[in-house]
Amino acid sequence: MSDLNGKTVILTGATGNLGQVLARRLAERGARLALVGRDPQKLAAARQQLPATSEVATFAADLVDSAAVGALIQAMRQRFDAIHVLINAAGGFAMGPTVKDTSDADWDRIMDLNLRTAFNCSRAVIPALLAAGEGRILNVSARAATRGVGGMAPYCTSKSALITLTESLAEELKPNGITANCVLPGTLDTPENRAAMPDQDQDTWVPLEALADVILFLVSDAARCVTGAAIPVYGRS
Repeated sequence: MSDLNGKTVILTGATGNLGQVLARRLAERGARLALVGRDPQKLAAARQQLPATSEVATFAADLVDSAAVGALIQAMRQRFDAIHVLINAAGGFAMGPTVKDTSDADWDRIMDLNLRTAFNCSRAVIPALLAAGEGRILNVSARAATRGVGGMAPYCTSKSALITLTESLAEELKPNGITANCVLPGTLDTPENRAAMPDQDQDTWVPLEALADVILFLVSDAARCVTGAAIPVYGRS
């Protein structure tokens, strides 16, 4: 698998469970990192977990705010000489009521977390990728995108729409050597999921390191001919 030495990678959701694993693995591959999150203190803590020799900058922003995202990307372009990869790992999950009882606020919150953040970041970073002459966009969707589930309509819809956004990006950008792909993880093995589902067979869940392996491949030069893909990462469940 190709390394990422000298490539600048924007990683949203950098303070989450997956984000922290990805940050470490990307740093090990030699990537220059622009870590994005909402909480400056959590970003600083995440930065401390990385090797001191890593080239890392942290950026706190509300990714639902398109103007803030535009300013964020401009700041990154000033900090780094080029941007090569965007990994949209920011997102969120919540069970909800039935569709009949879902409020506008419930719907908008999940759609914003999982879809608008990726849309805002992708739209804003495309000029930088075009300027670099190459690029990768990687979106983190979910297995729930493939089938609607009761009590999860906003989540399933947002993750399904993220696949469609990925496909549109792939079609628009492939003439420019920029790929767009997404991963569809099943249940991730995180402390939160273990606490919430203690009676499930956790050995069948997806380790964060395993999901990171797939993402690292898709943003590497080894995947230069893969675009528009939605890759299942279901573990043994």
